[in-house]
Amino acid sequence: MNLAETFRNIFAIPDLRKRIIFTFLLLAVYRLGSHIPTPGVDPVALSEFFKAIGGGVFGFLDLFSGGALSRLSVFALGIMPYISASIILQLLTVVWPYLEKLSKEGEMGRRKINQYTRYATIVLAIIQSLGVAFWLRSQTAPGGAPLVPPHVQDALWGLGFPIMTILTLTTGTAFVMWLGEQISERGIGNGISLIIFAGIVVGLPSATIGTIDDIRTGERGIFAMLFLLIFMLAVVAFVVLMERAQRRIPVQYAKRVVGRKVYGGANTYLPLRVNTAGVIPVIFASSILVIPQTLATMIKAPWAQAIGNQLTMGQPLYYLLQVVGIIFFCYFYTSIVFNPVDTADNMRKYGGFIPGIRPGKRTSEYIDRVLTRITFVGSIYLAAVCILPEFLISGFRVAQLPWFGAQLDAWLPIWFTEGMGLNFYFGGTSLLIVVGVAMDTIQQIESQLVMRHYDGFMKKGRIRGRRG
Repeated sequence: MNLAETFRNIFAIPDLRKRIIFTFLLLAVYRLGSHIPTPGVDPVALSEFFKAIGGGVFGFLDLFSGGALSRLSVFALGIMPYISASIILQLLTVVWPYLEKLSKEGEMGRRKINQYTRYATIVLAIIQSLGVAFWLRSQTAPGGAPLVPPHVQDALWGLGFPIMTILTLTTGTAFVMWLGEQISERGIGNGISLIIFAGIVVGLPSATIGTIDDIRTGERGIFAMLFLLIFMLAVVAFVVLMERAQRRIPVQYAKRVVGRKVYGGANTYLPLRVNTAGVIPVIFASSILVIPQTLATMIKAPWAQAIGNQLTMGQPLYYLLQVVGIIFFCYFYTSIVFNPVDTADNMRKYGGFIPGIRPGKRTSEYIDRVLTRITFVGSIYLAAVCILPEFLISGFRVAQLPWFGAQLDAWLPIWFTEGMGLNFYFGGTSLLIVVGVAMDTIQQIESQLVMRHYDGFMKKGRIRGRRG
């Protein structure tokens, strides 16, 4: 059974074929909408402006929107308001008893929380689109041309452009959110994750062609590119290994006699994934870190600019906040998606127990202790994968450290403090998202194939599922 035959089997199953085609069609609609411009903005001045400011905060947001932000299309806000609303609702689930009760009510409670998330997404989209409108009115291209022409700014007593921007961008965000939900329900894979995935990988062909041109013109050495390729392959292999890593806790089920039949007596295990939270902590931490960066960019005060400079790639404060945020959200999200008490109660209900551990409270404490340890390993892995590519690009500006920063800067090699100048198309965050979403989608296709008695992508073993 080769890979080509596996792909033939995918399209031989009518339901799976319809789901995959439906997913590709909706992703195509998303990519088409990313090129529809927002009314009232000068496209030439906008292009010059984004070329001048380069990456940074806007580069990060533009990456998640698939270039829609730099073109200021109707999908410029992308899926970020939905992600921010999800963060807020999940934080409130811990501190608000009403939402905590809803989260424990099963499918009905989950639907209610999803409905609140949609409402919060619209509210955040309105606020963000209003901020974008006023920000655009105050910006000019390097040549001096305003991004919003004067006659557009003065329309309807100065209210026309903000109202049009709010209507356009908020509607675009709501439509993108609807596309993601439709993909999740009627397509294959997680719709929101696939939209982010599509936005990231859409620039891969042009980045590959640009790299080849750089090698051909001599701007980049072939050995440096070869090292970069080997390094990226090694990182991808490491990510796949860690995403599939599990801690298996042995579980035994006691024999039960019901009538003339004997039930139980089996030995199995409870799989605890090293990275239970998936890529969610990375997205959450990056999204929150972008907020002060964005505010510092919009506020022209010296103190705001100083904060913004400290939160740029390569600065110690940037690395510190990113690592702390990833570790925090790893534990936070793991506590939401996995409850050791419920797991222990279900095991005891069906006669299961961990050898050497009493059922009930002791079992839940043991599972919680093991989960806490492996979550720490998973959080360090996520933080390392996110920071390592950024470190190789920009280095670690130890001179910004207080007290002994200048001495360290003089002692350390320049490649450590200034970076190696490598140009990664996939940063750590985008790499985790791309690999994680690809594994999740393949796992769902694998499950569909196996359920219908077809061989999947792997002859020996199955792709272990991902979550988050």
